[in-house]
Amino acid sequence: MLAKRIIPCLDVKDGRVVKGVNFVNLRDAGDPVELAAIYDKEGADELVFLDISASVEGRATMVEVVRQTAGEITIPFTVGGGISSVDDMKRLLRAGADKIGINTAAVRNPQLVSDGARKFGSQCIVVAIDAKFNSEWGEWEVFTHGGRNATGIKTLEWAKRMEELGAGEILLTSMDADGTKDGFDLKLTRAVSELLTIPVIASGGAGKAEHFYDVFTEGKADAGLAATIFHYKELTIQGVKDDLKAKGVEIR
Repeated sequence: MLAKRIIPCLDVKDGRVVKGVNFVNLRDAGDPVELAAIYDKEGADELVFLDISASVEGRATMVEVVRQTAGEITIPFTVGGGISSVDDMKRLLRAGADKIGINTAAVRNPQLVSDGARKFGSQCIVVAIDAKFNSEWGEWEVFTHGGRNATGIKTLEWAKRMEELGAGEILLTSMDADGTKDGFDLKLTRAVSELLTIPVIASGGAGKAEHFYDVFTEGKADAGLAATIFHYKELTIQGVKDDLKAKGVEIR
C-alpha cells in the first residue's frame, strides 16, 4: 500500500491565496510563495496551487508565482486553473511545477489529457473533478468553471474515462462538503477510489484530524487535501500526521 499524503491547497486569485465556503465568499489567506515555504517546512507531502482568477493577468501572475515558489520549496507541486493547451502545461512545468491540474479544459477537450500524458508522462497529469450529488440521478454530477456550470456528466463514468485517457491522478472535490469542515464526502471518495487503479486525492470538508483518518480508511483515498484548516492554523500538518501515525496509518 502506498503511504498516504497530506496536501495543502492554495487557491490563488490575482497573486493572493483566498478561501471560501462551497466555492463562494472568498477571503484573503496570504501570500502563496510564503505559505508554500511554510508548508514545505511543516512537512506537507505536496502542494496544490489552483489559479481561480480567469483573467489573462491572472495567468501571467501565476507563472511568476510558480517560478518564485519553485525556488522556495523541495516538495512536488501541482498547478491548475485556466490550462487549456499543451503549451500552457509546458509553460508552467518550465516555471517549476511538477504536475499540471486540468478540470474545465478536460471536459471541453478530453484529448488534452492524452496529449499531455503522451508529451510529459501520466505522472504529470492530474485531472481535477468537482462533483456534486444529483438527487434525480442518485449519483454525482461533474461541474466545471470553478463549480458554476453543471455538465450533465456522471462523475464515476468521467473518472474512469480520464484514467483510460492517461491521467496519472484524480483530484476529487466534493462541492457539497467544500469548506464545511464536517468531513470529507466518504461515499463519493470511496466510489471513485474503488473504481480506479490510479491515486485519488480527496478534497472538500476537512475540519478535524480524524477526518483524514476516515477518508483514508473508509474513503480509500490515497491523499487528503485541505485549505482553510491549514491556512488559518486550525490544524497543523504535523498534528494530522501524528494523529494518523498513532492510529496505524502509513504516511510519508
